[in-house]
Amino acid sequence: MYLDSTYLIFVLPAMLLAFWAQFKVNSTYEKFSKVQNHRGITGAEVAVKILNLHGIYNVRVEHISGKLSDHFDPRSNVIRLSDGVYSGTSVAALGVAAHETGHAIQHAKGYMPIKLRNAIVPVASLGSNLAVPLAIFGLIFSMPVLIDAGIILFTAVVAFQFVTLPVEFNASRRAISVLDSQGILYGDELKGAKKVLSAAALTYVAAAAVALGNLLRLLALRGRRD
Repeated sequence: MYLDSTYLIFVLPAMLLAFWAQFKVNSTYEKFSKVQNHRGITGAEVAVKILNLHGIYNVRVEHISGKLSDHFDPRSNVIRLSDGVYSGTSVAALGVAAHETGHAIQHAKGYMPIKLRNAIVPVASLGSNLAVPLAIFGLIFSMPVLIDAGIILFTAVVAFQFVTLPVEFNASRRAISVLDSQGILYGDELKGAKKVLSAAALTYVAAAAVALGNLLRLLALRGRRD
């Protein structure tokens, strides 16, 4: 959509936050990827250890190429760890591996926010593809019904982003707790892992802010048509 005062007010500040958050997570990860853990264990070994501690034996840990491409796939019951995490022994690698294992634990334990997020996924996916084009078309051709449809669909996108926040924060809390309680990391190592996960959490906050900013902008533009 064209740039106007609504973009400057609602979207630009959130976009600046998103750029800063991405810089923060990259720089923090780089810093602590150079700090090795005292036990010399890898991210993959930590993931398996945490799964076993929670009695979860049906989740595989696999390697995936890329940087910070780590994720848990609930459809395949697979934790996929990136190049620097799977075989890495850094504080950053262990923090990321433990975080992704936290998501596997959430699914195994029936954590409610992740159930809610999964339920929203189909509508949010549809909204991310169709909401803005519908709204733009409605604005150009002065068709409020299309603008409203776009706003409704984009609301699902915003809801998904905000439900994601407790899911990610909880996974990080689980990660730090087990890394501490099991003596996998301690002292400055544990502090380093916390900083990595806190920086990663900020990217989700920024994504929610961007989504909310775009929704508010659509509502403001809709109001101008009334």
